[in-house]
Amino acid sequence: MTAHLSHTLRSDARDNRERILDEARAVFVAEGLDVPIREIARRAGVGPATLYRHFPTKELLVAEAFTDQMMACRSIVDEGLADPDAWHGFCRAVENLCELLARDHGFSAAFMSAFPHAMDFAAIRTFSLTGAAELIRRAKDTGRLRPEIVLDDLILMIMANNGIQASTQAARVAASRRFAALMIQAFQASPVSAPLPPVPRLRPLLPR
Repeated sequence: MTAHLSHTLRSDARDNRERILDEARAVFVAEGLDVPIREIARRAGVGPATLYRHFPTKELLVAEAFTDQMMACRSIVDEGLADPDAWHGFCRAVENLCELLARDHGFSAAFMSAFPHAMDFAAIRTFSLTGAAELIRRAKDTGRLRPEIVLDDLILMIMANNGIQASTQAARVAASRRFAALMIQAFQASPVSAPLPPVPRLRPLLPR
């Protein structure tokens, strides 16, 4: 009986922690890092005391949310490298990275700016670039990636993708998918005209 109760409490604590993190990521992406801790607790359906028990400071909460984002990025690269079809792995990595960053909506950049000493960002960047370089090398070996493509081209693609502006996250993600499809066609050694994802409705840059 006691063991069962202890297990249930641990399970409840894990559920609370995951719910807090899920809500924190969504809030930080949609509204920035200035959202009060109490508001995050309210949206997660827990009391402030419960949130502080898991994350004693806001920096720890934001850092954990950022870590999960970086792990998702790492998983995308790892899955691309694990694909036995190197060209398919490269294309899937491009598509998934663009979509992940479209959903990120500047959260990672805001975190690094607000908490510049929270993590070893240089190590994170080095690991990411090493994986991306290997994706390029494997794709070139298939003969389907243009031989002049270099790592800076992927960085340029990511910078351009981060510049997508839209009135909703759904529109931003749709735009990112179309952009990724266009980039993949541009990367190919022998471009093939393939159907593109639908054109999204983007936020107008100028008044009508």
